[in-house]
Amino acid sequence: MKKILLLGSGELGKEFVIAAQRLGQYVIACDSYAGAPAMQVADECEVFSMLDGDALERAVRKHQPDLIVPEIEAIRTERLYEFEQEGIQVVPSARAVNFTMNRKAIRDLAAKELGLKTARYYYAKSLDELKEAAGKIGFPCVVKPLMSSSGKGQSIVKTPDELEHAWEYGCCGSRGDIKELIVEEFIKFDSEITLLTVTQKNGPTLFCPPIGHVQKNGDYRESFQPAHIDPAHLKEAQDMAEKVTRALTGAGIWGVEFFLSHENGVYFSELSPRPHDTGMVTLAGTQNLNEFELHLHAVLGLPIPHVKLERMGASAVILSGIASQEQPNYRGMEEVLKEEDTYLRIFGKPTTRVNRRMGVVLCNAPLGSDLDALRDKAKALAAKVEVY
Repeated sequence: MKKILLLGSGELGKEFVIAAQRLGQYVIACDSYAGAPAMQVADECEVFSMLDGDALERAVRKHQPDLIVPEIEAIRTERLYEFEQEGIQVVPSARAVNFTMNRKAIRDLAAKELGLKTARYYYAKSLDELKEAAGKIGFPCVVKPLMSSSGKGQSIVKTPDELEHAWEYGCCGSRGDIKELIVEEFIKFDSEITLLTVTQKNGPTLFCPPIGHVQKNGDYRESFQPAHIDPAHLKEAQDMAEKVTRALTGAGIWGVEFFLSHENGVYFSELSPRPHDTGMVTLAGTQNLNEFELHLHAVLGLPIPHVKLERMGASAVILSGIASQEQPNYRGMEEVLKEEDTYLRIFGKPTTRVNRRMGVVLCNAPLGSDLDALRDKAKALAAKVEVY
């Protein structure tokens, strides 16, 4: 049995804890608020801000974990190097977590050091620098915080008049203490995919069948597997994913995002060194191992003989229409669960706000089925669940 300190206890962390419990591991779930989803299934929990390096160290000293598994971006990541040097396994590695928590580090690694094809980009530490960068990129352009999640602070800027709002919105959406934005060329892509990539301690890099997804304001709304992709483009994406994960080092699952353009091929977009929200579609039974089980097997050094697509799947998120500090209730679950080959996951978040992700509907169908119909089914069912 290994003792795992989980940093971040949202819905992705909850599924990881469930996978760990099934293999007899011991998990301490940490987050900045009590009652977070992963805490509900963990052995122990701790409440503190992971941007507080001293509080993070106190938790590590108290529990003496074998592994530290970060599940969020807002962590005092430089402390992880110290823990790794002491012999604690950081997942996938302290280097990987430090690079990927900040868009500046990962984008420069991908574009400048590894030569991956990305959108043109500049950085801005002030409104004046943002205006200058946007002038070089042209309009429309995309403005994002260097450190954020779920699309917070991200906007598409169509005219110079929108830059001041983009600056303020980007700074407000930034996680941690970094107030710097990245300005990107707007890529006219035909679709975007997540390529779940599994790096192993003692085995080859594996790839899950590509997952298509739809985002709104940078936040995941639906995903589906397998996404249709030209075999040559898939090979290009796999080569990029293997190159960047090898450079970052470590074992675990990575959510590597790409833009696909019929005219210009594959663009590297972003990377997360952990289970990805779009990968929740694997909970629909699309693969022999879901993304959380793959992550656990990889970090524990357990063998993963192969990743096999067994069904088609679609997921659609359940959003809250209300803001409340009270425990939310749900209606419409019966409408979802009376459908065949359909699953419902309520995350168990203790409070809510407008447009917060509160659950997900998952549907599967035999390989070769109508994927568009399956996606429509998942979205229609998710719309039937009301948070009140």
